[in-house]
Amino acid sequence: MTQRKIEITSPTFIDAWKLPTQQNLALLFPTQQPLALEIGCGIGDFIIQRAAQQPHINFIAIDIYNKGCYKTCRRIDTSALTNVRVMRMEARYLLSQFGHADMLSAIYINCPDPWPKKRHRSRRLVSHTFLTQMLYYLKPQGDLYFVTDVENYAQQVAETLSTLDGYTNQLDCCYTNQLNDYPQSKYMRRFAKQGLPVYFQHHRRDAQFTLHAHMLPATTMGFRNRHTLEVK
Repeated sequence: MTQRKIEITSPTFIDAWKLPTQQNLALLFPTQQPLALEIGCGIGDFIIQRAAQQPHINFIAIDIYNKGCYKTCRRIDTSALTNVRVMRMEARYLLSQFGHADMLSAIYINCPDPWPKKRHRSRRLVSHTFLTQMLYYLKPQGDLYFVTDVENYAQQVAETLSTLDGYTNQLDCCYTNQLNDYPQSKYMRRFAKQGLPVYFQHHRRDAQFTLHAHMLPATTMGFRNRHTLEVK
């Protein structure tokens, strides 16, 4: 059943479908600061806390769900934060349309859909291709955070990162169950109450690493990407 689309009138919300191709996303903010991206903002728990922690950073929070974007915008408006913009957009499509080299100081991926069935795991967002692409958009020494409650997803991402040139692990092991000062989302709090572990990973793009545009893997039309295009 198709859910009713909620109109979002918040000044925090940016209709990315109406932006010109190659729009400089940094210009969406009143103050020019380093730019970070949260992929899958849910109802805004994480981004509200992170943006308050780091007022010197501008944040773009994206989600494919209309209701989540609506709730995130309402919370941002109430908080009076000026360093967050929200878009209803799939990550790969957003970056293929508006991304450029070295644009992001950090990328946050919190509890993405794990596609737990083995036959569906190719639909997972964080793959070898995706992580290679992120090396292009991250600044030198930019941070990549990946959080999941599914251990085999954590293992898959950790193994992939270990094979890629350009990333350096910032932890003492491949992942950890606690990361100091990292805001908790609704899902993270739910898992904690149930006594379930969450797996945190933190990598950084090497300062000397270079990935030229012609070396970027092609952006594939993933399952979630198709869904977003169909219901925009």
